[in-house]
Parts: sequence; structure tokens; C-alpha cells
Amino acid sequence: MLIDITTTQLLGLVIRATRKSQKIRMDDLAGSAGVGPVFVREVERGKETVQVGRVLKLLAELGVELKADVPDAAIPQLSALKTKGVKPLKRRMSAHSTQLQSSKPVGASASPATMPVLDIVSEDKG
Repeated sequence: MLIDITTTQLLGLVIRATRKSQKIRMDDLAGSAGVGPVFVREVERGKETVQVGRVLKLLAELGVELKADVPDAAIPQLSALKTKGVKPLKRRMSAHSTQLQSSKPVGASASPATMPVLDIVSEDKG
């Protein structure tokens, strides 16, 4: 059945109803989707600031497809963008690494050899 999703609350209700109809526990869904149970709870309650990629993982685990009704006028532009691709986003510094850089005492000069080094690791779970 197609349902018009107009709010995050409605999307959360769809996810919760689907999960419950399949008799899947919240923590089991979280584990199989690679997210935490708190995230699942927040999505089901309609939190507006969740990460879309993680929501898509939940939907995929539940067998729910997310589709967009794109205006016909946008199709040529969409096709061109899919062919050309988009430039990847630059990695932003985390608050922790920014804090480390700004924790240097006033007047102190740090050489590259004494500056803290942060390794940023990204896990891609297919």
C-alpha cells in the first residue's frame, strides 16, 4: 500500500507498525540494521534530525521501499546529475579534534612533531 509520508512522525509510525506486524523487537531491528536501539526509538517517535542514511537502513531491513514522486521537469536534470555525479563532501573536523587543536596554551608554539594526530576511520558496512 502506498502512503503519503508528510511528516517524520508519520514515517516513524510506518516503521513502528511494520516492525510490530513482523514481530521484530526494537533491539533486533537495530542490530540487523547496524544502528542502536536508541536511534530506532527516536525514529519511531518522529525525531526530525535523524540521519537519512541510517533511516534507509531501517527501511531496507523491514522491506519498506522509499520512493519519490519527482516532477517530470526535473527528470532531465536528474539524469544528467546521475551521469556526471556529484563532488564528494569534504570531511569536517569533529568537535573533539577542534578542541585538541585549540587546547594549546597561549604563547606556546607546537612543532608538527608534538602536535596531536587523529586518525579518522570510516566503516562501510555494505
